[in-house]
Amino acid sequence: MRRALFVCVSMCTLALGPAGAQKPASGWTTLFDGTNLDQFNTVGNANWKLGGGMVEATSGPGFLVSKENYANFELRVEFWVDEGANSGVYMRCQDAKQITDKTCYEANIFDKRPDQSGRTGAIVHIAKPLAIVDAGGKWNTYEITAKGPELTVRLNGTLTSQAKDDQFTSGPIALQYMAGTVRFRRVQIRRL
Repeated sequence: MRRALFVCVSMCTLALGPAGAQKPASGWTTLFDGTNLDQFNTVGNANWKLGGGMVEATSGPGFLVSKENYANFELRVEFWVDEGANSGVYMRCQDAKQITDKTCYEANIFDKRPDQSGRTGAIVHIAKPLAIVDAGGKWNTYEITAKGPELTVRLNGTLTSQAKDDQFTSGPIALQYMAGTVRFRRVQIRRL
């Protein structure tokens, strides 16, 4: 009987994974889980629509801007864009109502950008992409770390940019819509 119980517990552990595997790691806050935009303000006139566990925009331009400011953090953003989309994840923005790539750091999402030095994976005006990773037509995950002047961007696990820059130290996060079809389904952040 004890052996049968051990086998049953072992099989359940293998099937379900380690305890707590379904919970986010300690310290992570979910800013967006596909159900509401309570943690964001809208700026601009993008036609953000909730549905199907995500938010989507197809015309605009505009931003979803976090209500809180962040200085040092790890950020995970799940997004989907079509082949011609122009979007980005902005960080440490200096003015929550006037979001630009000159007043924030921007991890760009723009595979077909004419100037490829600022394409998907780059930190616009700061760091060219270290690797070419196209985002169009599939779900992707950005993992962005900002710790003091050190900025790191990973796209689907690949290091795409790394920089040291100290012009912006704190501010809100902003999700951009500029062109094409842009979807976000999960945004999580952990303060460092």
